[in-house]
Amino acid sequence: MFRYYFTLGLRSLRRNRALTALMVLTLAVGVAASVSTVTILHAMSGDPLPHKSDRMFVPMIDILSVNGYVPGEKPGFSQAQMSYIDARNFMASKMGVRRTVMYGVAGPVEPARKDIGSFQAQGMAPTRDFFSMFDAPFQYGQPWSEADDASGADVIVLSRALAEKLVGTNNPVGQRVTVLGRPYMVTGVLATWDVVPRPHRIIGSKGAFGAEDEFFIPFASAIRHETEHDGGMSCNGEQNAPGFQGRLGSGCTWLQFWFEMASSGERGQLQQYLDAYAGEQRKLGRMMRNAPNKLYDLNEWMAFLKVVDNDNKLAAWLAFGFLLLCLVNTIGLLLAKFSVRASEVGIRRALGATRRDIFRQFLIESGVIGLAGGVIGLLLAFGALAVVSKQSQELGTVAHMDVPMLLLTFAMSVLAALLAGLLPTWRACQVTPAIQLKSQ
Repeated sequence: MFRYYFTLGLRSLRRNRALTALMVLTLAVGVAASVSTVTILHAMSGDPLPHKSDRMFVPMIDILSVNGYVPGEKPGFSQAQMSYIDARNFMASKMGVRRTVMYGVAGPVEPARKDIGSFQAQGMAPTRDFFSMFDAPFQYGQPWSEADDASGADVIVLSRALAEKLVGTNNPVGQRVTVLGRPYMVTGVLATWDVVPRPHRIIGSKGAFGAEDEFFIPFASAIRHETEHDGGMSCNGEQNAPGFQGRLGSGCTWLQFWFEMASSGERGQLQQYLDAYAGEQRKLGRMMRNAPNKLYDLNEWMAFLKVVDNDNKLAAWLAFGFLLLCLVNTIGLLLAKFSVRASEVGIRRALGATRRDIFRQFLIESGVIGLAGGVIGLLLAFGALAVVSKQSQELGTVAHMDVPMLLLTFAMSVLAALLAGLLPTWRACQVTPAIQLKSQ
């Protein structure tokens, strides 16, 4: 019976073509606006590492001065990063299965090719564990070794885009490239790494939705060469000695640190270590605010730093409000479409059709209208996302539709049409056969 009513619904699209086209277009525009907004919000708020996000932790300790501190105040951006002293101690702690400290770097790249000149590139200076922690995929080679980490060797991992720019499609592993004014030996090349949002870049100049990092050098190598950081720093009057070495011995916060535990159940163990560490530091005259030490897993960290801000959420609510307005208009159009078929309903009722049969038929017809609206809405949504992606590189990384959002488009359209069709369908079922037949 469903197949029969679905066929009737398809045929009904040819009735009152102008009215039907208006309903389909109204639904399509509402669905396209809401789906486009939700698609961007979905990409921005997605879990980049769903299989391990609950066991990756960012520690937050407060080493700032007690001057002006109000107990209980919420931590700010300055506490979101870490000093070199604390990062070095955490690396030596052996807590977790992996640990990494990192900071952003940027500088000139000097190609050996004569057809292109030097250019600026942005990268990161992490430890070796970074690549495994964040599931960075390799096209050629591998990360540098633990010995390279320990010695601060001049080795480098390139992004696929930078490698192709320097040597074309050839494998550059083992070759030397000049970056930041010195030669580095290539140990590996990453494959295209399109994780969004980029958890290691939530803090930094690129941001969570920026382009891929172009190169990676060992943290110890960057420190040995006193490579300046590319990002924010907070000193709060804590840097007593000048220069890079003064920064290393100060309480300036400018580094990111991540722990990866074997399981989410080890969070308590890591918290105990963090509290014990803070107690030891207070004996040395540090961390005198005695603020609570916090651990954030990956999703909590993104929420804390407001990767998806209130403006994005408001835009999604406004889009759904527009869809609701489209539904109200569709209800009115369906009432007009079904009201002219009162005589048809009266005849069907007189021939033995029940109100349930009439309700099922008209509701399926509403679903067919929603399906047609979904097809057009999908095309409009693709067009809207294409326009949005051209506005900036950051928007280009999130303005794309995946399979779940594709299915959501059709589901929203059909559901919207069914909801809009409830009242008109119910009204159609109230037709009294005797009155309609007598009036014919």
